[in-house]
Amino acid sequence: MKEGPDIAQIGSLIGDPARANMLTALTGGKALTATELAGTAGITLQTASSHLSKLEAGGLIAQRKQGRHRYFTLADDDVGLMIEGLMGFAAYRGFTRHRTGPKDPALRKARVCYNHLAGDYGVRMLDSLVAEEVIAGVGDKLQLTPSGEGKMTALGIDLPALVRSRRPVCRACLDWSERRSHLSGSLGQALLTLFLDKGWARREPDSRAVRFTGTGEKEFARLFPLPAPSAVERHDQHTVEA
Repeated sequence: MKEGPDIAQIGSLIGDPARANMLTALTGGKALTATELAGTAGITLQTASSHLSKLEAGGLIAQRKQGRHRYFTLADDDVGLMIEGLMGFAAYRGFTRHRTGPKDPALRKARVCYNHLAGDYGVRMLDSLVAEEVIAGVGDKLQLTPSGEGKMTALGIDLPALVRSRRPVCRACLDWSERRSHLSGSLGQALLTLFLDKGWARREPDSRAVRFTGTGEKEFARLFPLPAPSAVERHDQHTVEA
C-alpha cells in the first residue's frame, strides 16, 4: 500500500466535468443553491445533489442553511487557491474552453477570485505593492513591510483583525488569465471589500467580473501606480525561481 497524501481522490472529485463546473462557479465567492449550480453544470437537480454530496464529503465545499434554503460555498481559501491554480495551469498548457461574448474582456480586466481581486487589475495591484515595498517576499512567501502596515492602516484596513483571523495576511495566487500572481489572503479580501464599500467598483450580476467606476479607476491608479518594468521583471524572476 502506498503512503502519503491521496491526490487521486481529490483529482477524481475535481475531474468530473459537472463538479468542475460547479467548483468554478463557486470561485466567484457567492453562496449558490443546488438549483443554481445544476444550471451552471447543465445537469438535473437530482444529479447535482449527488455531486454536491460528494464534494461536501471530500471537504471541497461547505453548506449553509437559511430557513428552508440551502446554499453552497467553497470550504475555505485553500480550495479557492487550488481551483484558480488549476485554471492557470490549464490555461498555460493550452487546455481552454473558448467562449465568445462581451463578458470575456471584463473578466480578464478585473474579476473576483473566491474573495479577492484577480485579472489584470489584481496582478497590477500586487506588482505595485511589491515595487513600492509595501509587500516583500519571494514567490508565495509574501508579507507586509512596516511601511506597508502604515499604508494599509491609512486606507482603513483593520490589520489586527486580519492577524486574528488566523489566515495568511498576504498570499500569492496564480492568475489563470494573466499567468502571473495576484494578491490573496485576508489582505486581498480586505482590499476588494474596500473597493466595493467605497463604491469604486461593483460586481457584475451573474458574473465574476468586477466593474470599476470612473472614480474607482482614478483611485485605483493613484493607490497602485504602474511599477517600472525592471521592478516587475524582478518580481517575476523571484516567482519563477521560487
